[in-house]
Parts: sequence; structure tokens; C-alpha cells
Amino acid sequence: MPIYQFRRKPNKYEKEDIDEGESEIESKIDILDDDEWETDDEMDWELDFEDDEDDLKELDGFGSPGVGYGNITEEVLEKAKKKRVSKSERKRLAREAQLEKEEVTVCARCHSLRNYGQVKNQTTENLIPDFDFDKLISTRLMKPTGNADSTVVVMVVDCVDFDGSFPKRAAKSLFESLEGGRDGLPRSKKLPKLVLVATKVDLLPSQISPTRLDRWARHRAKAHGAPRLNGVYLVSSRKDLGVRNLLTFVTGLAGPRGHVWVIGAQNAGKSTLINAFAKKGGVKATKLTEAAVPGTTLGILRIGGVLSAKAKMYDTPGLLHPYLMSMRLNREEQKMVEIRKELRPRTYRIKARQTIHVGGLMRLDLNQASVQTIYVTVWASPNVSLHLGKVENADEIWNKHAGVRLQPPIGVDRLSELGKWESREVKVSGTSWDVNSVDLSAAGLGWFSLGLKGEATLMLWTFDGIEITTREPLVLDRAPFLERPGFLLPKAISDAIAKENRTESQKEDALV
Repeated sequence: MPIYQFRRKPNKYEKEDIDEGESEIESKIDILDDDEWETDDEMDWELDFEDDEDDLKELDGFGSPGVGYGNITEEVLEKAKKKRVSKSERKRLAREAQLEKEEVTVCARCHSLRNYGQVKNQTTENLIPDFDFDKLISTRLMKPTGNADSTVVVMVVDCVDFDGSFPKRAAKSLFESLEGGRDGLPRSKKLPKLVLVATKVDLLPSQISPTRLDRWARHRAKAHGAPRLNGVYLVSSRKDLGVRNLLTFVTGLAGPRGHVWVIGAQNAGKSTLINAFAKKGGVKATKLTEAAVPGTTLGILRIGGVLSAKAKMYDTPGLLHPYLMSMRLNREEQKMVEIRKELRPRTYRIKARQTIHVGGLMRLDLNQASVQTIYVTVWASPNVSLHLGKVENADEIWNKHAGVRLQPPIGVDRLSELGKWESREVKVSGTSWDVNSVDLSAAGLGWFSLGLKGEATLMLWTFDGIEITTREPLVLDRAPFLERPGFLLPKAISDAIAKENRTESQKEDALV
């Protein structure tokens, strides 16, 4: 849905760029169509603030009629009075009012996302077309940028779901173009520069050192095919960590006429990061819509005023990742798996033929191992229930409690809507029990960290199409204490079950 931009005409003391068609400092957001990249609707202040000569001219020597003449009263005369204001004064008042008013008219969808965290009409979401990154962005990035100093691509990745949020589809075409184009352009002067930004670092356990996280992020980016990066930054837009340093680096990398493109998966934190840029730079830019709903940003947005001089920043729609567990869930279930506070480990010591359920969404069986026990640490939202039991009882537990005690999903009926429940075999090895040796990450949900001294064969159960990644451990330490077998329920779930049991008991007593 288009948002119209209004811009006042510069006066004689302000510099106007005739070539670019815009002022040097902007504080607006434009929605850019594929064929038209700059649309401005000018407001002509001269027309809007002309004096009304009929109201100001003299009455040819005759005074206005007084009280008592016909139906004229003092109230009528008071209403007829007009305060005479000069044209310059009207302009000044209008400009001050415009500066004070930072709100803009938004569509019903953005209003619902901002205020209620959900779209107004769920059924219309399926009508929104998918975003074609290769057609709309990748080809533009590889074209010569004319007078622009440089093109910078900021890849935003969620720290707590690095592999699931890494923009693989966009990165693949972009990386291939970069590798193929470096020989064609002398000194790669016009090729885009890549900056990896890992957001939401405040949600990771505090024992992770920035040095280790930086090295780990570079290694994961390389595993996904990233060529040489111009920079890696670890930030938290909510806690204002590293934002200023990142903005300074990107501004210098882009130059006074550069283009900065912010790309990433849905809900990786792109819009939140740009809003933090604007706030840090003291820019009164219109606030971008932020929400945990997938696909909040639908079109390419040009952000003015954040970068210096003629440099431009673009916010792109989040890339769709159908292999995320969160994409299968409804809004209430998404709230349960969202990580909003610093992650806390929940560690089990298990032996062969034991299994761990993570809600009704994932299960990890230890089939066999060269050692007697291994340590399994679950890194997921504290609102997701856990269960440790035996493999021979796992199917019965899942069939009986998935959607009830094992949440999410919420409700037994939701299981059939999430996909086919299937397993995949994973073989791991480690050299120490003191630290974690390997991670098994489920996109859009969380990950297991395994600590063992030897080899083990595991079976990981989840729904078909969910991406599972085996990687080096993000966090080396496990929890200081071990969880016991049985159910580990969040308070909200245990309270709901207790309330339901009391209700059923009351009904039975009433029947008796």
C-alpha cells in the first residue's frame, strides 16, 4: 500500500540538488516500485498560504453593523472576528506544527501490527506475493552504480537462530555474482561490499565472549558460502549495543553518495536496526513498523536522513524461509517459541535408550553411544515444555501429551496441520564431558548442545521440511545443575492444566 511523501520547497537560503530531485537531509520514507524509484508530491506553500483579500480589505468607509442590528448579537460578532496573520507568520506556524507531528498515516495492516502485534485480516496474507530478491535487488546490486561512491550490503542475521535466519537464497545469488564478477572489474571498485550484522546479542548467554562470538559468526558465514567480508558486527538494537560503531562503519564504507541495502530473513531484526540507526543519528525519520509477524515489510523502503550527504539506505522485505519451525505455528504458538530474554540452559544427563521432548515439536533419542552417558543442553524459549523419558515410551508420551502438556503446539488438533512427523539419524563425537562438543540446531526453534567423550548415534524427530544443522557449539558451558526425568512445564502451562482439572472435577461433583 503506497505511502505518499510530502516535502516542502526549499527557500532561497537552502541548497537544492537539481540532479537528485531531493534535499540533502531527508526524514521521510519512500516505498519504491520496481519501475519508479523516486516519487515526490510537492506541496506548494505559496498556494496554501495566500491571504484572503476579501476578509482583509476595508469596507469602503462604512463600519460593520453593531449589536442589535437585525439578528446580530455579541456572539455573532465574536465568531466573525478573524485574527490577521501575515503570510510569513503562517508559514512559520505551519512548519513548527509539521516538526511537532511525527506520526504519519499508515495502512490498517501496519496499524494492527504496531498496536496489536498481528495483521488485521489473516486471510488476505496469503494473497501477498513472495518477494523476488534476484529480480528486484540482486541484479541492481551488480550493476555499475554511476556516480555513487559504493554499494554496501548489510546482511542481518539473528544470533539465536543464526543458521535459520541466514539469508541463504539471497546470499547464494549474490555470492556467486561477486565471485564471478571480481575478475571482470578492475580492483573490484564497483562490486558491493558485504557487512555481516549479528543482531539480538543481548539474548545470548552472557558467558559468551565477543571474541568467540565474532569468530563463530565468521565461521558460520563461511560455511554458508560467504566470500571475504568487509566487516562483522555484533549488535543489540533493543539494548543499544554496538549500533553507533556499526553506523559509523557503514557510513564510511558507503561514502557521501553510496547506497546501503539492508537484507535478511523475515524477523531477523532489519527494521528494528534501521530504527536504531535513525535514533542514534538524531534523525526524526518515520518509524518503521516492527512486529514479530513474518513478512511485516512488504516493499522496498528508501530511508532518508540516516546516512550522511547524498547516501541512501534501503530496507528490503524479509526473505521467506519455509524451513523455519516458527513459520508452521500460529501467532499464539509463535509467542511461546520467541526468545525475548537472555537464554538459560536446561541440561540433562542421559544414557542410551532415553529421549528428550521439546514441546510437541522435536524429540531427541540417544540410540547408542561408546560411553555410558552424555550431556544434552536444551537452548530454547523457557515457555516451551520439556520431558525426559525412555525411548520405548516416547511415541505414547507424544501421542497422549503433544498439544496438552507438550506445548507448543496448542491443542491436539494442531498436530496434523504442522506436517509429517519423521526422524533423521545423526552421528556425533566429542573429546570432553566438561564442555559442549557439537550443536544440533532446528531452524526457528532452538538447538541441542551435546557434551561427550566418545561417539554417539542419535535420532532426531521433527516435522518434515524443518532444517536441522550440525555445527560447532555456540556455547561451551552447560547448566550448573541437571534437570530431572519427567515433565518440566512452564508455569503458564501447568496453571492451565490445573485449572482444567479443577473444572472437570467440579463437573463430576455436580453430576454426583
